Amino acid sequence: MKQRDIFVAFFRSSMLGYGGGPTTIPLVQKEVVERFKWMDNEEFGDVLAIGNTLPGPINTKMAGYIGYRVGGIPGTINAILATVLPTILLMIILLTTLTAFKDLAWVQGMTRGVMPVVGVMLAVLTKDFLQSSVKGLKWATVALHTVLSLILIEFLHIHPAVIIGALLLFAFFKPETNREKKGRLT
Repeated sequence: MKQRDIFVAFFRSSMLGYGGGPTTIPLVQKEVVERFKWMDNEEFGDVLAIGNTLPGPINTKMAGYIGYRVGGIPGTINAILATVLPTILLMIILLTTLTAFKDLAWVQGMTRGVMPVVGVMLAVLTKDFLQSSVKGLKWATVALHTVLSLILIEFLHIHPAVIIGALLLFAFFKPETNREKKGRLT
């Protein structure tokens, strides 16, 4: 039953994720966090952050880790197959048919119509991550990280993986404050 659930979760999110890896993230989150409750939003955010620092497609990396965590090595294989299989099937089917019809108005309209939906899905996921961040950090810290990340990525063209890696190193090596020590002792 668990292996079936792993396959369904990742197959469904891969099949419905129009536009590649980033568009599947909210769908994977819905399956993993909300539907099957294999992890909470904070854990999902950690998996996403670490997955973004590694090379390769984000959906496949997340599927491999979550599949392993839920179902061991068979779960990893199952989740990765479920993630890759829709892409293979859709590439064969859609590329052979849509290339013949790509200039038709309804095909172009379909493509333009999906983009706002993907934008909303990513905005909702961003809102959830911001709310989760504020629980662990103060608003000022979250705002500072957001603004600095925007400047570094958009204006200085620094790759997001470098920023995520730097923040992970900072969090790992950050000295504890007196308040953190006191909270840990109680």
